[in-house]
Amino acid sequence: MNTNTKLEIGYIAGVFDADGSISFKKYPKKRKGSKKDYKTWDIRMELSMTSRDVVELVHETLMVGTVRKKPPGKGQLGKKMQYRWRCGFRDALHVCKLFWPYAIVKLHKIEQIIDHYEPDIQDLNDNVIELNKFRNNIWFGKEKQ
Repeated sequence: MNTNTKLEIGYIAGVFDADGSISFKKYPKKRKGSKKDYKTWDIRMELSMTSRDVVELVHETLMVGTVRKKPPGKGQLGKKMQYRWRCGFRDALHVCKLFWPYAIVKLHKIEQIIDHYEPDIQDLNDNVIELNKFRNNIWFGKEKQ
């Protein structure tokens, strides 16, 4: 990753922290041909803005998700066209890993998505370890069989 891309990701992460939204929840959904509700995960990231250039920069830099136009409603005279970038599920995980070092406001939701897909990950430069795994480390002579 070149220096410009790192700068752009930091900028995009800041814009997303201010104007983006993250959906990380479970909700009941019926499958086709079934009467029973099943708990289904909804994992999505979205950025909505009237600035087309910024939304296109997000899409071109991250190389995931989709961009759609949302015209103003009938009762919204004088409003501008809105542009929306969205990604979900594994693409959201990829983006969360990129945004994690820069996130402030949405850090908790970003960490929830990362933990959902990779609960045992420890390579995000955090110093938190699980005590049981540390105690069973080979340095203590208790290598797991």
